[in-house]
Amino acid sequence: MKEAVPAPGGYDEYEMYQVLERACTGVGLDSRGACLLRGHTNAVLLLETEQVVVKIARRGSRIDDVARTVAFVRWLMDVGFPTVPLHHVDQPVVVDGHAVTFWTYLPQPERPVAAERLAKPLYALHTLPSPGLAFPEHDNIRAIRRSLSAITCLPPDSVRFLSGEADRLEAELSGVGFALGKGLIQGDPQHRNALHTSDGDAVLCDWDTIACGQPEWDLVTVEVHCRRFGYGQGHYRAFADTYGWDVTRWPGYRTLASIRELRMITTNARKVHHAPASLAEVQKRVEGLRNQDDRLQWNIL
Repeated sequence: MKEAVPAPGGYDEYEMYQVLERACTGVGLDSRGACLLRGHTNAVLLLETEQVVVKIARRGSRIDDVARTVAFVRWLMDVGFPTVPLHHVDQPVVVDGHAVTFWTYLPQPERPVAAERLAKPLYALHTLPSPGLAFPEHDNIRAIRRSLSAITCLPPDSVRFLSGEADRLEAELSGVGFALGKGLIQGDPQHRNALHTSDGDAVLCDWDTIACGQPEWDLVTVEVHCRRFGYGQGHYRAFADTYGWDVTRWPGYRTLASIRELRMITTNARKVHHAPASLAEVQKRVEGLRNQDDRLQWNIL
């Protein structure tokens, strides 16, 4: 049987390139020869002749959310925060209800940004003053339940199991006492949501999940990525030492780590119909969760 073709950002190939061409034409950029960089969430393409990255927001994304992200990144650029910069055009561009943004291309080596290099930018983010924009409240449990309602790739007993885990962890979360001050959080800080710069520094990117919340959520996300994706304990330890606070030594760590992992599983399960080849990895993660295997190595999706 022929495997279904992945749909980057929820678009078929023809529609994606039609949206790309119209958006680029609208801001005077040449879309010929564009190549797809990433497509599991948004459709992210490189205009090689322009050295510009184009992000077509995932099908169904709210225009207002994308516009807020653009306004936030402009503010970050104004205050000198280490972020990947927007390209200098008016944006977002809206094509048939789909929001398109344009970013400066930063060529990358094969190795991702080390976790240690995320520490200082994250600490800076967590201690920034308010930019005066209305951000959503971070809520992993709500995101998990939204994904559970849309999962079609798993049998009913697996969805019930995951839903039961969400119930259990929500009850645990109500008893967690947070240690750090609430503020802006990136929402999904990880090795692939940061980029190397030409002068050897690192900048954060992918601001779709920016929210008001507890910094502990960002810190536990870095720990989960180090542990689950094979970077090793030393990789995380260097991050914690540089940040100046170790989330694994905090009493609420286990609850937050379990919630973060459940969100990663359910989010990817919801997206399987757009990326059919990811099903085996999702099934492996669910089975590992059933077996309470917190050291099972995951593959990047």
